[in-house]
Amino acid sequence: MKKLLLVLAAGSLILGACSDAASSVKTDTSVEDASKTEPKQEEEKTKKEEPKKEEPPFKALEPSKEAVLMQKTLLKEKEKQMPEDEGQTEGQEQTKPESDTLADGIEDFSDGPLKNHRLVTYYGTPQSEHMGILGKYEPEEFMKKLKEQTQAYSDADPDRPAVPTIELITTMAQSDPGPDGDYVSMTSEKNIENYVNLAKKHDALVILDIQLGKDTVMNQVKMVEKWLKLPNVHLAIDTEFHVTDGEKPGEDLGEVDGTKIQEAIEYISQLTEKNNLPDKLVLVHQFTGPVLTNKDAIKPTENVEVAINFDGWGASADKQALYKKFIHNEPNQYGGFKIFYEKDVPVLTPEEVLKMEPSPAIVNYQ
Repeated sequence: MKKLLLVLAAGSLILGACSDAASSVKTDTSVEDASKTEPKQEEEKTKKEEPKKEEPPFKALEPSKEAVLMQKTLLKEKEKQMPEDEGQTEGQEQTKPESDTLADGIEDFSDGPLKNHRLVTYYGTPQSEHMGILGKYEPEEFMKKLKEQTQAYSDADPDRPAVPTIELITTMAQSDPGPDGDYVSMTSEKNIENYVNLAKKHDALVILDIQLGKDTVMNQVKMVEKWLKLPNVHLAIDTEFHVTDGEKPGEDLGEVDGTKIQEAIEYISQLTEKNNLPDKLVLVHQFTGPVLTNKDAIKPTENVEVAINFDGWGASADKQALYKKFIHNEPNQYGGFKIFYEKDVPVLTPEEVLKMEPSPAIVNYQ
């Protein structure tokens, strides 16, 4: 992480100072001998004190050999078809490679999971079969299916291996106000622990999804903070379920102010720094314009990546057009795209998904 660079820099200055002091008190060794031995000793000290590079808390699924060979073949074919001047003919559309997931003009200064990988998530809760695929299978069967879907993306884009990711609904919006009057029911800590441990067992990641009801973003972030302190756990915010007085989630379309999301991003960024955690991701769900106001206020930090996830369902051609509107035309940092196995017509293939611009850094399934 960034602060390790400062520690190394400071350590180098201290070592240099010690070396100068030691050389000034030598009385029985010649200057020539000192010049031969001190650099070697100094080099050995530096090697011993260099911190080991921490392994990321996940493992991407490597593309199959057949997929890599196929990609090389396609690249050679494209090179043959390019004009001699490597330019484009008039009217030819400029397209990006599938591995280009960053929005135009945006950089990623973090070491977060999206920098070199793509996340493929299965969304849902074990409390309901109707809220996503996660609730339809026992944990090990669920992971098997998630890995199969993830492998398809590693094979479709070998340059950006995909990581299996569990997107667990942690606070579920409901039509009943409940004992706290916030129209939200939190899943049990046991459920969260079970899926966090399942992810750890399979070298996968977890995204805790919060549906706000009448609660605030920051209050719910703090409710799941102890899990966000784990290296493999990230956050998602479902904007459409945040309602005001006189409204009910699911009946009335909610909205979230981008400034409130940014407050959470900065809080998680500080949490990451204070606890020396791997860099985090905040995923923001958006299926229509009104659910996310002040979108320009949402900014990534050096410790937190941000992805805006288009998650509407229906005709796939319409969804692709809306992805262009909310992700391509309103660039943030990364884009995500949700697929509904039972509601999309047709269900897009990984190859079709990856052709959108920017290529989705997150693909989630419900």
